[in-house]
Amino acid sequence: MKFSALIVAGLSLVASASAVLADDISGAGATFPFPIYSKWADAYKKASGIGLNYQSIGSGAGIKQIQAKTVTFGATDIPQKAEDLAKFGLVQWPQVMGGIVPVVNLEGVAAGDLVLDGPTLANIYLGKVKTWDDAAIAKLNPTVKLPAMPIVVVRRSDGSGTTFNYTTYLSAVNPDFKAGVGAGQAVEWPVGVGAKGNDGVAANVMQTKGSIGYVEYAFAKQNGMVNTDMINSAGKRVKPKLESFAAAASNADWNSAPNFNLVIVNQPGDASWPMTNATFILMYSQPDDKAAAAAALAFFDWSFANGGKMAEELDYIPMPDAVVAKIKSSAWTTIITK
Repeated sequence: MKFSALIVAGLSLVASASAVLADDISGAGATFPFPIYSKWADAYKKASGIGLNYQSIGSGAGIKQIQAKTVTFGATDIPQKAEDLAKFGLVQWPQVMGGIVPVVNLEGVAAGDLVLDGPTLANIYLGKVKTWDDAAIAKLNPTVKLPAMPIVVVRRSDGSGTTFNYTTYLSAVNPDFKAGVGAGQAVEWPVGVGAKGNDGVAANVMQTKGSIGYVEYAFAKQNGMVNTDMINSAGKRVKPKLESFAAAASNADWNSAPNFNLVIVNQPGDASWPMTNATFILMYSQPDDKAAAAAALAFFDWSFANGGKMAEELDYIPMPDAVVAKIKSSAWTTIITK
Protein backbone atom coordinates (compact mmCIF):
# COMPACT_ATOMS: atom_id res chain seq x y z
CA MET A 1 0.00 0.00 0.00
CA LYS A 2 1.34 3.46 -0.84
CA PHE A 3 2.22 5.60 2.16
CA SER A 4 -0.39 8.28 1.49
CA ALA A 5 -3.11 5.65 1.23
CA LEU A 6 -1.78 3.90 4.31
CA ILE A 7 -2.04 7.05 6.41
CA VAL A 8 -5.50 7.85 5.07
CA ALA A 9 -6.54 4.33 5.96
CA GLY A 10 -4.91 4.65 9.37
CA LEU A 11 -6.59 7.95 10.15
CA SER A 12 -9.95 6.68 8.97
CA LEU A 13 -9.59 3.62 11.17
CA VAL A 14 -8.77 5.88 14.09
CA ALA A 15 -11.72 8.17 13.35
CA SER A 16 -14.19 5.31 12.99
CA ALA A 17 -13.07 3.49 16.10
CA SER A 18 -11.79 6.22 18.38
CA ALA A 19 -13.81 4.98 21.33
CA VAL A 20 -12.18 1.58 21.02
CA LEU A 21 -8.70 2.76 20.20
CA ALA A 22 -8.39 5.57 22.74
CA ASP A 23 -5.28 4.77 24.79
CA ASP A 24 -4.88 1.70 22.58
CA ILE A 25 -1.59 2.65 20.91
CA SER A 26 0.73 0.46 22.94
CA GLY A 27 4.50 0.54 22.92
CA ALA A 28 7.41 -0.42 25.15
CA GLY A 29 11.15 -0.08 25.27
CA ALA A 30 13.89 2.51 25.41
CA THR A 31 13.99 4.96 28.30
CA PHE A 32 16.22 7.28 26.24
CA PRO A 33 13.30 8.80 24.23
CA PHE A 34 10.71 8.64 27.03
CA PRO A 35 10.66 12.42 27.69
CA ILE A 36 9.92 13.29 24.06
CA TYR A 37 7.49 10.41 23.51
CA SER A 38 5.59 11.60 26.58
CA LYS A 39 5.48 15.16 25.27
CA TRP A 40 4.31 14.03 21.84
CA ALA A 41 1.71 11.74 23.40
CA ASP A 42 0.21 14.56 25.48
CA ALA A 43 -0.04 16.85 22.45
CA TYR A 44 -1.40 14.09 20.22
CA LYS A 45 -4.06 13.18 22.77
CA LYS A 46 -5.28 16.79 22.71
CA ALA A 47 -5.20 16.91 18.91
CA SER A 48 -6.79 13.54 18.16
CA GLY A 49 -8.33 12.10 21.30
CA ILE A 50 -6.08 9.06 20.88
CA GLY A 51 -3.77 8.14 23.73
CA LEU A 52 -0.43 6.36 23.91
CA ASN A 53 0.45 3.75 26.52
CA TYR A 54 4.26 3.63 26.47
CA GLN A 55 6.19 1.46 28.93
CA SER A 56 9.64 2.97 29.51
CA ILE A 57 11.36 -0.30 30.44
CA GLY A 58 14.63 -0.33 28.47
CA SER A 59 15.58 -1.29 24.94
CA GLY A 60 16.20 -4.95 25.70
CA ALA A 61 12.79 -5.40 27.28
CA GLY A 62 11.15 -3.44 24.46
CA ILE A 63 12.66 -5.76 21.86
CA LYS A 64 11.39 -8.78 23.80
CA GLN A 65 7.89 -7.30 24.06
CA ILE A 66 7.52 -6.60 20.35
CA GLN A 67 8.90 -10.06 19.54
CA ALA A 68 6.30 -11.52 21.90
CA LYS A 69 3.58 -9.39 20.22
CA THR A 70 2.42 -7.88 23.52
CA VAL A 71 2.69 -4.31 22.17
CA THR A 72 2.02 -2.62 18.83
CA PHE A 73 5.52 -1.19 18.60
CA GLY A 74 8.85 -1.69 20.28
CA ALA A 75 11.34 1.10 20.89
CA THR A 76 15.08 0.58 21.03
CA ASP A 77 18.30 2.57 20.82
CA ILE A 78 19.98 -0.55 19.41
CA PRO A 79 19.48 -0.80 15.63
CA GLN A 80 18.58 -4.36 14.73
CA LYS A 81 20.43 -6.40 12.14
CA ALA A 82 18.72 -7.49 8.93
CA GLU A 83 18.64 -11.15 9.96
CA ASP A 84 16.92 -10.35 13.27
CA LEU A 85 14.33 -8.16 11.56
CA ALA A 86 13.65 -10.90 9.00
CA LYS A 87 13.43 -13.61 11.67
CA PHE A 88 10.53 -11.87 13.39
CA GLY A 89 9.02 -10.07 10.38
CA LEU A 90 9.83 -6.64 11.78
CA VAL A 91 10.34 -3.23 10.20
CA GLN A 92 12.70 -0.64 11.71
CA TRP A 93 13.20 3.11 11.42
CA PRO A 94 14.78 5.96 13.43
CA GLN A 95 12.27 8.28 15.10
CA VAL A 96 14.45 10.91 16.76
CA MET A 97 18.08 11.53 17.82
CA GLY A 98 19.68 12.81 21.00
CA GLY A 99 22.74 12.76 23.22
CA ILE A 100 24.07 10.74 26.14
CA VAL A 101 25.85 12.75 28.84
CA PRO A 102 28.01 11.92 31.86
CA VAL A 103 26.42 13.32 35.04
CA VAL A 104 28.15 13.82 38.38
CA ASN A 105 27.33 14.68 41.99
CA LEU A 106 30.26 16.70 43.35
CA GLU A 107 29.95 19.45 45.90
CA GLY A 108 30.94 22.82 44.46
CA VAL A 109 30.97 21.57 40.84
CA ALA A 110 28.34 23.00 38.49
CA ALA A 111 27.24 21.87 35.02
CA GLY A 112 30.05 22.40 32.54
CA ASP A 113 32.76 22.98 35.16
CA LEU A 114 34.26 19.56 34.62
CA VAL A 115 35.53 18.12 31.36
CA LEU A 116 36.40 14.51 30.58
CA ASP A 117 37.78 12.74 27.55
CA GLY A 118 36.77 9.32 26.27
CA PRO A 119 39.82 7.36 27.47
CA THR A 120 39.54 8.78 30.99
CA LEU A 121 35.79 8.18 31.14
CA ALA A 122 36.38 4.58 30.05
CA ASN A 123 39.06 4.15 32.73
CA ILE A 124 36.60 5.37 35.37
CA TYR A 125 34.18 2.64 34.27
CA LEU A 126 37.03 0.12 34.22
CA GLY A 127 37.84 0.99 37.84
CA LYS A 128 41.32 2.22 36.92
CA VAL A 129 40.58 5.85 37.82
CA LYS A 130 39.27 5.52 41.37
CA THR A 131 39.25 9.01 42.92
CA TRP A 132 38.15 12.45 41.74
CA ASP A 133 41.61 13.93 42.27
CA ASP A 134 43.25 11.27 40.06
CA ALA A 135 46.03 12.72 37.87
CA ALA A 136 44.13 11.93 34.65
CA ILE A 137 41.10 14.01 35.74
CA ALA A 138 43.28 16.75 37.28
CA LYS A 139 45.24 17.14 34.03
CA LEU A 140 42.02 17.82 32.13
CA ASN A 141 40.73 20.18 34.84
CA PRO A 142 43.65 22.24 36.16
CA THR A 143 41.41 25.06 37.48
CA VAL A 144 38.81 22.83 39.19
CA LYS A 145 39.18 21.98 42.89
CA LEU A 146 38.79 18.20 42.82
CA PRO A 147 37.96 16.36 46.04
CA ALA A 148 40.10 13.46 47.27
CA MET A 149 37.11 11.15 47.45
CA PRO A 150 36.25 7.83 45.80
CA ILE A 151 34.32 7.84 42.54
CA VAL A 152 31.02 5.99 42.88
CA VAL A 153 30.29 4.55 39.44
CA VAL A 154 26.61 4.22 38.49
CA ARG A 155 25.59 2.23 35.43
CA ARG A 156 22.55 0.47 34.01
CA SER A 157 21.44 -2.86 35.42
CA ASP A 158 18.93 -3.64 32.65
CA GLY A 159 19.31 -4.36 28.94
CA SER A 160 19.82 -0.86 27.63
CA GLY A 161 20.23 0.91 24.31
CA THR A 162 21.82 3.80 26.18
CA THR A 163 24.40 1.34 27.48
CA PHE A 164 24.86 -0.08 23.97
CA ASN A 165 25.73 3.34 22.55
CA TYR A 166 27.75 4.38 25.61
CA THR A 167 29.87 1.22 25.56
CA THR A 168 30.23 1.42 21.78
CA TYR A 169 31.74 4.87 22.26
CA LEU A 170 34.00 3.83 25.15
CA SER A 171 35.17 0.80 23.15
CA ALA A 172 36.00 3.07 20.20
CA VAL A 173 38.23 5.36 22.26
CA ASN A 174 39.82 2.99 24.77
CA PRO A 175 41.36 -0.34 23.64
CA ASP A 176 41.41 -1.69 27.20
CA PHE A 177 37.69 -1.06 27.56
CA LYS A 178 37.03 -2.75 24.21
CA ALA A 179 39.04 -5.81 25.23
CA GLY A 180 37.83 -5.99 28.81
CA VAL A 181 34.17 -4.96 28.62
CA GLY A 182 33.22 -4.38 24.99
CA ALA A 183 30.03 -2.97 23.52
CA GLY A 184 26.57 -4.30 24.25
CA GLN A 185 23.17 -3.63 25.72
CA ALA A 186 24.19 -5.56 28.84
CA VAL A 187 27.88 -5.97 29.68
CA GLU A 188 29.94 -7.32 32.58
CA TRP A 189 30.89 -4.09 34.33
CA PRO A 190 34.03 -4.47 36.49
CA VAL A 191 32.83 -1.81 38.96
CA GLY A 192 29.76 0.18 39.83
CA VAL A 193 26.25 0.25 41.22
CA GLY A 194 23.44 -0.81 38.89
CA ALA A 195 20.24 1.15 38.34
CA LYS A 196 17.28 0.50 36.06
CA GLY A 197 16.51 2.92 33.24
CA ASN A 198 17.77 6.43 32.56
CA ASP A 199 15.50 7.59 35.37
CA GLY A 200 17.02 5.08 37.78
CA VAL A 201 20.58 6.15 36.97
CA ALA A 202 19.59 9.82 37.30
CA ALA A 203 17.96 9.22 40.68
CA ASN A 204 20.93 7.23 41.98
CA VAL A 205 23.45 9.90 40.96
CA MET A 206 21.35 12.68 42.49
CA GLN A 207 21.24 10.78 45.78
CA THR A 208 24.92 9.75 45.94
CA LYS A 209 27.79 12.12 46.69
CA GLY A 210 30.87 11.54 44.58
CA SER A 211 28.97 9.59 41.92
CA ILE A 212 29.08 9.56 38.13
CA GLY A 213 26.54 8.09 35.71
CA TYR A 214 25.33 8.36 32.12
CA VAL A 215 21.86 9.40 30.97
CA GLU A 216 20.03 10.86 28.00
CA TYR A 217 20.44 14.64 28.12
CA ALA A 218 16.73 15.37 28.67
CA PHE A 219 16.86 13.45 31.97
CA ALA A 220 19.84 15.55 33.09
CA LYS A 221 18.20 18.79 31.97
CA GLN A 222 14.78 18.10 33.47
CA ASN A 223 16.30 17.09 36.82
CA GLY A 224 18.80 19.96 37.00
CA MET A 225 21.71 17.52 37.05
CA VAL A 226 25.39 18.42 36.72
CA ASN A 227 26.73 17.22 33.39
CA THR A 228 30.32 17.26 32.25
CA ASP A 229 31.73 18.62 29.02
CA MET A 230 33.62 16.21 26.74
CA ILE A 231 36.71 16.26 24.53
CA ASN A 232 35.51 15.01 21.14
CA SER A 233 37.26 13.12 18.34
CA ALA A 234 38.65 16.39 16.97
CA GLY A 235 40.26 17.14 20.32
CA LYS A 236 37.84 20.00 21.03
CA ARG A 237 35.98 20.67 24.25
CA VAL A 238 32.23 20.58 23.59
CA LYS A 239 29.13 21.06 25.71
CA PRO A 240 26.06 18.82 25.49
CA LYS A 241 23.44 20.92 23.72
CA LEU A 242 21.19 20.91 20.70
CA GLU A 243 23.89 22.34 18.41
CA SER A 244 26.56 19.79 19.32
CA PHE A 245 24.11 16.89 18.99
CA ALA A 246 23.01 18.28 15.61
CA ALA A 247 26.62 18.62 14.47
CA ALA A 248 27.22 14.93 15.16
CA ALA A 249 23.87 13.88 13.68
CA SER A 250 24.61 15.77 10.46
CA ASN A 251 27.27 13.17 9.64
CA ALA A 252 24.78 10.29 9.72
CA ASP A 253 24.58 8.66 6.28
CA TRP A 254 21.12 7.07 6.44
CA ASN A 255 21.04 6.46 2.67
CA SER A 256 23.91 3.98 3.00
CA ALA A 257 22.40 2.16 5.99
CA PRO A 258 20.24 -0.86 5.04
CA ASN A 259 17.20 -1.08 7.31
CA PHE A 260 18.40 2.21 8.89
CA ASN A 261 20.97 0.19 10.86
CA LEU A 262 23.34 3.00 11.86
CA VAL A 263 25.28 3.88 15.02
CA ILE A 264 26.50 7.50 15.11
CA VAL A 265 28.73 7.79 18.20
CA ASN A 266 32.22 9.37 17.99
CA GLN A 267 31.51 11.39 14.86
CA PRO A 268 34.15 13.76 13.41
CA GLY A 269 33.86 17.54 13.51
CA ASP A 270 35.00 20.29 15.86
CA ALA A 271 31.47 20.85 17.21
CA SER A 272 30.27 17.22 17.42
CA TRP A 273 29.13 15.73 20.71
CA PRO A 274 30.79 12.30 20.90
CA MET A 275 27.87 10.33 22.39
CA THR A 276 25.03 11.10 19.97
CA ASN A 277 22.61 8.39 18.88
CA ALA A 278 19.29 7.65 17.24
CA THR A 279 16.39 5.78 18.78
CA PHE A 280 14.35 3.36 16.68
CA ILE A 281 10.82 2.02 16.30
CA LEU A 282 10.10 -1.66 15.59
CA MET A 283 6.78 -2.83 14.11
CA TYR A 284 5.53 -5.93 12.36
CA SER A 285 5.19 -5.78 8.60
CA GLN A 286 2.13 -8.01 8.92
CA PRO A 287 0.64 -7.06 12.30
CA ASP A 288 -2.07 -9.16 13.87
CA ASP A 289 -3.98 -6.03 14.90
CA LYS A 290 -3.99 -3.93 11.76
CA ALA A 291 -6.16 -1.18 13.25
CA ALA A 292 -3.69 -0.69 16.11
CA ALA A 293 -0.79 -0.64 13.65
CA ALA A 294 -2.53 1.99 11.54
CA ALA A 295 -3.18 4.07 14.66
CA ALA A 296 0.49 3.82 15.66
CA LEU A 297 1.65 4.91 12.20
CA ALA A 298 -0.75 7.84 12.30
CA PHE A 299 0.82 8.89 15.63
CA PHE A 300 4.37 8.63 14.28
CA ASP A 301 3.37 10.52 11.12
CA TRP A 302 1.87 13.29 13.26
CA SER A 303 5.05 13.35 15.38
CA PHE A 304 7.27 13.77 12.32
CA ALA A 305 5.04 16.55 11.01
CA ASN A 306 4.34 18.40 14.28
CA GLY A 307 6.87 17.26 16.86
CA GLY A 308 10.10 18.84 15.67
CA LYS A 309 9.90 21.95 17.82
CA MET A 310 8.89 19.92 20.86
CA ALA A 311 11.89 17.65 20.29
CA GLU A 312 14.27 20.60 20.08
CA GLU A 313 12.84 22.08 23.28
CA LEU A 314 14.10 18.93 25.02
CA ASP A 315 17.39 19.01 23.05
CA TYR A 316 16.53 16.05 20.85
CA ILE A 317 17.29 16.23 17.13
CA PRO A 318 14.34 15.71 14.76
CA MET A 319 14.97 13.41 11.84
CA PRO A 320 15.84 15.39 8.68
CA ASP A 321 13.05 15.78 6.12
CA ALA A 322 14.93 13.65 3.58
CA VAL A 323 15.22 10.80 6.10
CA VAL A 324 11.54 11.07 7.00
CA ALA A 325 10.68 10.85 3.31
CA LYS A 326 12.86 7.74 3.00
CA ILE A 327 11.15 6.18 6.04
CA LYS A 328 7.72 6.80 4.54
CA SER A 329 8.69 5.50 1.11
CA SER A 330 10.48 2.38 2.34
CA ALA A 331 9.85 1.08 5.86
CA TRP A 332 6.25 2.22 6.18
CA THR A 333 5.14 0.92 2.80
CA THR A 334 5.90 -2.63 3.94
CA ILE A 335 3.49 -2.48 6.90
CA ILE A 336 0.13 -3.99 6.00
CA THR A 337 -2.76 -2.21 7.75
CA LYS A 338 -5.72 -3.51 5.72
